Amino acid sequence: MDSRLRVKKAKRITLIGFVINLLLTIFKLLAGFFGKSSAMIADGVHSLSDFATDLIVIIFVGVSGKEKDQDHQYGHGKFETFATMLISFSLMVVAAGIFWSGLQKILRSFRGETLGEPGLIALAAALVSVAAKEGLYWYTIKSGKNINSGPVNANAWHHRSDAFSSAAAALGIAGAIFLGEPWRILDPVAGILVSVFIMKVAWDLGTPSVKELLESALPEETVSEIRSVIGLVPGVKKQTNLKTRKIGNNIAIEVHVKVNKDLTVEASHEIATEVENALRRKFGRDTHVGVHIEPFYE
Repeated sequence: MDSRLRVKKAKRITLIGFVINLLLTIFKLLAGFFGKSSAMIADGVHSLSDFATDLIVIIFVGVSGKEKDQDHQYGHGKFETFATMLISFSLMVVAAGIFWSGLQKILRSFRGETLGEPGLIALAAALVSVAAKEGLYWYTIKSGKNINSGPVNANAWHHRSDAFSSAAAALGIAGAIFLGEPWRILDPVAGILVSVFIMKVAWDLGTPSVKELLESALPEETVSEIRSVIGLVPGVKKQTNLKTRKIGNNIAIEVHVKVNKDLTVEASHEIATEVENALRRKFGRDTHVGVHIEPFYE
């Protein structure tokens, strides 16, 4: 997919989420205030974190779509990687906050503190939030996979974290309203369980981004594919010093290729060019390829 079209789609997807987040946040905060629900107020504050991630995606994905320039000769792909890492860290912070808040409520309950009973408007807000955010998750994750965008996929999971947070609030609010005081502890218990899930998601999203920023090599199965593609190019006698890394949505490959020592410079160059073309056909036209030609001795 053309990089400009990809960036345009990523921005459109994120802007839709941004508007929905705005409306939901206002609704949840008002419902929490008038419904006297601390769980819903907390859930509304949680939704505020989505604004930050939406802005990160809009800003960084736009930058990542820029062409190469003098200061960024390998392109701007790592801005996208950096955005994914920031979103994963944001998810981790949100999860830690939910965990701590739930733990504090449980401890207060064990000390005999009575939790207040929320109003029906708070329950309605939680249910609306679950439906809206889960729908937004599926729309965003499907679109993110279609354009192969890490930040959009990460932002989709942020939407789902909000849906789970609202689900936890809904359980707690419903228990408090319909089951009475002994069941009000369901809210913090569910919140803690959800926070652990969100932490796992944040870890899974953030680890690849950190590895990429630290210049980790590509997975062994991808490296094997690269070796196979190079080995099938006519004229390649041997390949050495293969180095790989990821740059945003693209990959970078450097390799030394040995060719017949009696070939002319022009013939050797044609083999190197075919290696580059073969790799780009396999891994995308924006793949960064560097081929160093060396003489092969029997």
